[in-house]
Amino acid sequence: MMISEIICRWVLIYSLLLGLKSLASVSAICDLSVLHGNNLYNFSLTRPTAKHPHGILNEDGFYKIAVNETVLWFQLCDQMIFNHDQPRCFGCQGCGGETHCGMKCGALVSNNVGGYDVCETIGQASTANVTVLDVMNPDKGINVRMSAIGPENNCSLTVTILCDPNGVQGPYSLDRLWTCHYAAKMSHPSGCATIISHHGRGWGWFGTLIIIILCIFGVYLLAGTIYRFFFLSIRGIEVIPNLDFWLSIPQRLQGLFESLLRKARRYTQGSRSYHPVNY
Repeated sequence: MMISEIICRWVLIYSLLLGLKSLASVSAICDLSVLHGNNLYNFSLTRPTAKHPHGILNEDGFYKIAVNETVLWFQLCDQMIFNHDQPRCFGCQGCGGETHCGMKCGALVSNNVGGYDVCETIGQASTANVTVLDVMNPDKGINVRMSAIGPENNCSLTVTILCDPNGVQGPYSLDRLWTCHYAAKMSHPSGCATIISHHGRGWGWFGTLIIIILCIFGVYLLAGTIYRFFFLSIRGIEVIPNLDFWLSIPQRLQGLFESLLRKARRYTQGSRSYHPVNY
């Protein structure tokens, strides 16, 4: 009985870890940070706001756009969920099958071919790639690209999310770029970045070198102090390793400074005593 309980607990823990890993991976691919000038632009599509508690995610479980005889469904940063208006078309093998069409992918398109609506998976949520729309103006918006590799075609969907802090518009356009590649546009507050001002450029490589040296010095002092305290049973200020050397540093620096000062004085006096002779 005890063994079975332990196995059940481990199975439960493993399942929770898998769920957390999946959630973290989806969240990670929907985040983007871009440094431009002195500002850091942070995008987080799944970050909740007061008016949009699910971020970019559509609360209906999907976005839908239809142009002519083409219908496209998609969800950003997650798989689609259909509580209503589920796709009715042939060929949903890569996206949930005929009974759960649209439930196992991030983007699905239906085209009328010979009088029949034929579906094709064009994006998986796990392949989402976020890029800025304009590198010179990162706050303008972002692009989210999803792709899907099928038995016949390699497909993709690129959704342009324009920054609109006032609300959601669209998707209001759909273009077929070539055989199985589509592009859509929409506006959403999640397309706006959180801007963090970054004044100055810091110390650069020199500052990094100084920090590394200080860290090494700190580790050396800590390790030496622990060794002398616990293994050599030294107490008091003597526990600091090479204490005589550290105490002599001010005196050595003073001697070095005085030596440099004497050389400077001799150089100055020598230059003053030199008088060129004109012939």
